[in-house]
Amino acid sequence: MMVKNLIIIFVSFLSFTVALEKSPGKKIDREVEDVFEIEEPTYNTVKVPSHIKTPSKISKENFYKIFSNKKLQGYVYVDKAPSKTAQFDYLVIFDKNLTIVKTKVLVYREEYGGEIGSRRWLKQFIGKTSGDDLYDVAAISGATISVRSMKNAVGDILETVGILRSNNVI
Repeated sequence: MMVKNLIIIFVSFLSFTVALEKSPGKKIDREVEDVFEIEEPTYNTVKVPSHIKTPSKISKENFYKIFSNKKLQGYVYVDKAPSKTAQFDYLVIFDKNLTIVKTKVLVYREEYGGEIGSRRWLKQFIGKTSGDDLYDVAAISGATISVRSMKNAVGDILETVGILRSNNVI
């Protein structure tokens, strides 16, 4: 009886682990579904060989290929960036050509600087690709640190996808 219970717990754990690999989270699913106008996307982790060094840290929990009906739709990158005293969570969604189609601040934990989460400000990143500079992204009074942090984070992931593309990882 004890062995049977252990097997059930183990199988349940494996099922839960597999489910986590299919979706990085409901918030991200909603954004991906909205951007690509699809339902129930599936995700494959982007695996980066250890010899490839990138400015953005890529792990099995933060960079995914997005599929719908087994067809590649694009990519999503999720990470944290520093603000004045805390960190904020953000995502960057790329189309299949690795052009940014959406950026979003998912969680902002500071009292000031939350304006970087406005859709109007974040639209400045849409259309950017690897090799583009971000000098034209406007500043926000009172959010200098968060603006700089978001620009650096997006710049790093743009450089990273360029490196991954040139090394045939994506």
